[in-house]
Amino acid sequence: MRLSQILTASLVLLCGGAARAHEIGTTRVAVLIHDDKTYEVEIVTDATTLAEKLEASAGASLPPGISADRLQAILTSFDETLRRRIKLAFDGSDVRPVIAYSVVPPIDAVSAAAATIRLTGPVPPGAQNFTWNFGWTFASYAMTVGSATQWLEGGESSTPVSLTAAAPPPSRISTAGRYLKLGFTHIVPYGLDHMLFVLGIYLLSRHARSVLMQVSAFTVAHSITLGLSMYGLISVPSRIVEPMIAISIAYVAIENLFLSELKSWRIALVFAFGLLHGMGFAGALKELGLPRSEFVTALLTFNVGVEAGQLAVIATAFLLVGWHCAHRDWYRGRVVVPASMLIACTAVYWTIERLAF
Repeated sequence: MRLSQILTASLVLLCGGAARAHEIGTTRVAVLIHDDKTYEVEIVTDATTLAEKLEASAGASLPPGISADRLQAILTSFDETLRRRIKLAFDGSDVRPVIAYSVVPPIDAVSAAAATIRLTGPVPPGAQNFTWNFGWTFASYAMTVGSATQWLEGGESSTPVSLTAAAPPPSRISTAGRYLKLGFTHIVPYGLDHMLFVLGIYLLSRHARSVLMQVSAFTVAHSITLGLSMYGLISVPSRIVEPMIAISIAYVAIENLFLSELKSWRIALVFAFGLLHGMGFAGALKELGLPRSEFVTALLTFNVGVEAGQLAVIATAFLLVGWHCAHRDWYRGRVVVPASMLIACTAVYWTIERLAF
């Protein structure tokens, strides 16, 4: 396959996944036990993504631009299919809840329609513990029962949650490990826009010094706004931040077409763009939530995970093309220019999509 064909196919795939540049944090589960007599489980998730999975399970596809009312009708029609991958159990015995569905439209151009699925029913007399499994998400999500929170991977069953004993607070080590992983996965594989920005930085020139200076400026900048946003000192709506992030990706990629060496203004711009990306990271982290008892630990390790994800992107690009090809005369014409054009086209698509109110 020729390079131009590879780039074209890649562009189609990237644009097809553009609307879901951040899958992480789109599902939350809260469980309430009322006087040991009844339970209520509330699942909040991306309605379009869930409807697509349900349609795919029946060998069909979801039409584009579908309304919130139609999404709600689809979820209701797949009630039995949905139930097969939702498991609620008390003392190891499954229960069959009553399920109600509601879908609200997106609040702005960069949000998704949100589905709230409410499961209710009686708690079996004398039940001592509760277990949970939700097989309709592939990303990490939080499942909360009272004050106890467990982080689960898609399809993973929870450990039994005691209905009679208070849950111990999360340890610092477990919190650090969890948020380190969440930070990494926010870049790889769920942060496609952030990955393309880092690739745009990498492609500017063949020199490690150029990459290091840009990455350092980007890291310092996004660390500043991530911390300030999480402490509530700054707040910028996602309808502003997300289109600006897309514009920053397009700018860096387009500039790669005209520059081959690092300029001083490039570092300043990367720093400014890093401030934007930091607010984007904060938006995702607010969706995930931070434990009050280990707020600083979670914030720092999430940021470290983000850095690890960025370094993984750079290392992968270096091993795939930089190590073998960067010294070649044709490297810029056959790798840098086509890849930068691909990134720019994708980012322009994102910009238009995110500005389309």
